[in-house]
Amino acid sequence: MPYALLGAVLGTACASALAQEFPAKPIRMILSFPPGGGSDAIARPLAQRMAKSLGQPVVIDHRPGANGIVSLETLARSTPDGHTIALSNVGPIAMSPALQEKLPYDPVRSFAPIARVASTQYVLLVHPSLPVRTVKQFLSLARARPGAINYATTGVGSTPHLSGELLKHLTGIDIVGVQYKGGGPALIDLISGQVSMYFASAPSALPHLKSGRVVGVAVTGIKRSAAIPELPTVAESGVEGYEVDGWYGVLAPTQTDAARVQRLAAVIGEALRAPELIAAYAAQGVEVAPASPEAFAA
Repeated sequence: MPYALLGAVLGTACASALAQEFPAKPIRMILSFPPGGGSDAIARPLAQRMAKSLGQPVVIDHRPGANGIVSLETLARSTPDGHTIALSNVGPIAMSPALQEKLPYDPVRSFAPIARVASTQYVLLVHPSLPVRTVKQFLSLARARPGAINYATTGVGSTPHLSGELLKHLTGIDIVGVQYKGGGPALIDLISGQVSMYFASAPSALPHLKSGRVVGVAVTGIKRSAAIPELPTVAESGVEGYEVDGWYGVLAPTQTDAARVQRLAAVIGEALRAPELIAAYAAQGVEVAPASPEAFAA
């Protein structure tokens, strides 16, 4: 057999063997935020379906801090064997690199994109004691009390933070951001009245809206959320040009074997086509938004 052909055959066989042997142990899925937030709601149903397909448990590992930067630094330093992945969102992947000069990772060079998973709107929530039920009422109150209304965020450069900053930019109001490690802690302080408002991801907002512990004012997307259609968008409430949407995706460390990346991408793609998962996401205000490794990388 010619050497070139022999090399091709051996290369194909090795790639096939790698794919067949993988995974050889549980998959560790790092999350960027604490339990109780949007990433938790998106990751757990996905992890369950992945585990069934892979024949290995997919173990959630929360690594909150610095708007998700801690989690992606952990991923970047992990062994690139496909057994450690992360589900993160637009904040630490795209926003933080645009806002901070130095990060412990490069969003392009440090990771192997596996798949975009989902997108979700954010919900402008207020504590029930705040005398507002519409965006117009909120803006009037904020203008009457400059610097007196605080809002929770999940870190500098996070989607909730920039949602508040965009509202300030477009309306001229003066509200003050208070930083938390994630949506769970932010919601706890909103419910207890430690902060007055919070832009929460739809999955984390819905249970508390239904219980009446917080009040929903508007959603941040370009259209109303199918899960809470009674809430108008911020834009249709009079703030022209306001739109915030958040996406989530799965990454591996750079230099992870391409066959393993493709295997994980295929398993995630299969999970995202499952009617049960689509329905579970929709009930939480989440839209399935799959993308291949190549499309996600772009």
